[in-house]
Amino acid sequence: MDRQALKELLEFYAESGVDAAIGDEAVDRYSEPKAQAAPPLAPAPAQPEPMVPAARRPSPPPIATQESDDPVQGLAHAEALAAGASTLEELRAALDGFDGCALKKTARQLVFADGNPDASIMLIGEAPGRDEDAQGLPFVGRSGQLLYKMLAAIGLDRTKVYIGNVIYWRPPGNRTPTPDERALCEPFIRRQIALVQPKVMMTLGGSALSTLFEGRTGIMKTRGQLLTYAQDGLSIPTIPTLHPAGLLRQPLNKRLAWRDLLLLDELAREHGAR
Repeated sequence: MDRQALKELLEFYAESGVDAAIGDEAVDRYSEPKAQAAPPLAPAPAQPEPMVPAARRPSPPPIATQESDDPVQGLAHAEALAAGASTLEELRAALDGFDGCALKKTARQLVFADGNPDASIMLIGEAPGRDEDAQGLPFVGRSGQLLYKMLAAIGLDRTKVYIGNVIYWRPPGNRTPTPDERALCEPFIRRQIALVQPKVMMTLGGSALSTLFEGRTGIMKTRGQLLTYAQDGLSIPTIPTLHPAGLLRQPLNKRLAWRDLLLLDELAREHGAR
């Protein structure tokens, strides 16, 4: 048998499921004498456990437990602290003393706000990133540079707007804040809005939108719409738009953000915020 024929035969065997070679003559396995199984080993006699006096007997190690704050109690504490602040300085001090949000334990520092607290236009983003965590100011990294270029395109700058986030501490790895983290910070951002009392607002990204407008999700389908923020006796026209960080990842969406900026400019002029 030549090499090619042998190869084809082996391939045939493999496709047929043959996985073991046999001899030329058949072997009757049933006629072979059975191998005598070795007797089982006798179990070793159990050694008596040495007696240890009760005083010297080691106690079992304690079971590790993870500390967890009660979210209901934490939220009630956040609401009380926020309601008790009558100025932005007091609100910042309240946040400095609030330990109910676990993000505070992993962040470098509190990121409260930036810009002009007397401005009539308020921008609200999601959460601090690495650069913001390092400097203690919102929107100072790459997304912040893009934001200020966007604002400059309609004649605004840092002195003409007030800027905050719905989350005050950087989430580890810049991950998206969880619903519980947003809930714990929500009383503070709502109190911050009430103290600033802007005439017009713009939310940046999905987290800011869903935090301030219950039931509103999906920034792509909501951006550009005129919403009304109604809380604490306020009624503030608000334009949701895309977060600058998202625009850096998908530059083609800048055209959508530009339309939203034009709408913000029109709204600000209409309400005397410029």
